[in-house]
Amino acid sequence: MSINSAMLAGVSGLVANSSALAAISDNIANVNTVAYKRNQVNFANVVTSQALTGRYSAGGVQGVTRQYVGQQGLIQSASSSTDLAISGDGFFVVGAKGADLQASDARMFTRAGSFSVDADGYLKNSAGLYLLGWGPPNADGTFNTSPSDVTSMMPINVKNQGAVVAATTDVAISANLNAGQTPSTAASTYNTTTNSMAAYANGVATGTKPDFAIEVGVIDSQGGTRKVVMGFSKPPGTVGPPATPPPANEWNAEVYVVPASDVTETNGLLYSGTVMFNQDGSIDLANTDLFGAAGDPPVIALDASGGTAPAWSDEAGVAASDITLDLTKLTQFASTSTVTSVASNGASVGNVVGVQVDETGIVSVIYDNSQVRKVAQLGLANFANPDGLSSVSGNAYRPTIGSGQYVLNTPGNGGAGKISPSSLEASTVDLSSEFTGLITTQKAYSASSKIITTADQMLDELINIIR
Repeated sequence: MSINSAMLAGVSGLVANSSALAAISDNIANVNTVAYKRNQVNFANVVTSQALTGRYSAGGVQGVTRQYVGQQGLIQSASSSTDLAISGDGFFVVGAKGADLQASDARMFTRAGSFSVDADGYLKNSAGLYLLGWGPPNADGTFNTSPSDVTSMMPINVKNQGAVVAATTDVAISANLNAGQTPSTAASTYNTTTNSMAAYANGVATGTKPDFAIEVGVIDSQGGTRKVVMGFSKPPGTVGPPATPPPANEWNAEVYVVPASDVTETNGLLYSGTVMFNQDGSIDLANTDLFGAAGDPPVIALDASGGTAPAWSDEAGVAASDITLDLTKLTQFASTSTVTSVASNGASVGNVVGVQVDETGIVSVIYDNSQVRKVAQLGLANFANPDGLSSVSGNAYRPTIGSGQYVLNTPGNGGAGKISPSSLEASTVDLSSEFTGLITTQKAYSASSKIITTADQMLDELINIIR
């Protein structure tokens, strides 16, 4: 009966518009939810077969929910270095727990990057989901990644990384030796066997006081600070006859350690020889024989404790050191001998004080000794149809047949977007559109209810015919 179909059509309108109101309500409630993707109920008519010509049976309407998961939200600046946004396609891979995550545990996908470090050191977002990534890094700093195995990604811990030490490998020295230096009286008796500068530095009475010394602090493999000194002494000329002046561009030089007990060498003396300068005041490394034969590179090589001399002493208990000296800024000008700067790359024992994530998804920890260590590599999951994902609580999603299988890529590769550190993705809700939708939905709901009222009145008229 057409009147019955009209009433049922009105009921379907009430149901469809109720669904539309529910979707709008969700959107408005989540307007400030990080990376929330708006939902919308679209309407589709229902057509029934018309049994008799000239008579019409109403089919009504049905609501079809559509998710706009693939829509990019506005990226906004955030104060925390662990707040992350994705600029482009892709989803963070997250899990429901940090410690003891098993391969059988569910993995989910989200763009809500409001991560912070929890009490156990794991990165967890405001919905309680733990960020997953590949790690730890290989010895060469690379990561073992897999485009199809999400179980190879594990929770990222940035607190339980232990201390870190960086042994000194490079030292750059900027200093000047006075070209007008007058040799001291002791310079005439200087020799490296009984009257060395190293002996003087370590308190031996017969040692020769250097005319100038450059002290360098180096870090060993255990984070200990050791003092290495370069001593310089101007060689004397001869009294004659005939008298000769001291060599103009030549200095006696030594490299030694203070205290001498840190190394196996007598008086801590590692190297001795001459340092030569050119007529323009620059160092002549080609004719400098301080580190071996003339022209040998300026490298301090110490074997590990207990190794072949020269080596760190057994008491030091440290690994071998190879320290390259940059002496290109060592000059000889007619000015007071002075040290401008000594720069080294070593770092003593440091503890974790911060976290940083770069745009390629490399998660690193920062230590209070200025060292930075890689911890994990983030992977982003791409789907052929992100709008087909199934929503779960916590602003996360699970894959479905409609979404297609995920493909994991590092940020910036394979169609995956890049990471925007210290940023958050805003929701895609437009309040003006939602409020407009509230008005139209309310009017449509009222109109549908009017259909039922009118059909009810017509049925009453039909029933009253027999009276």
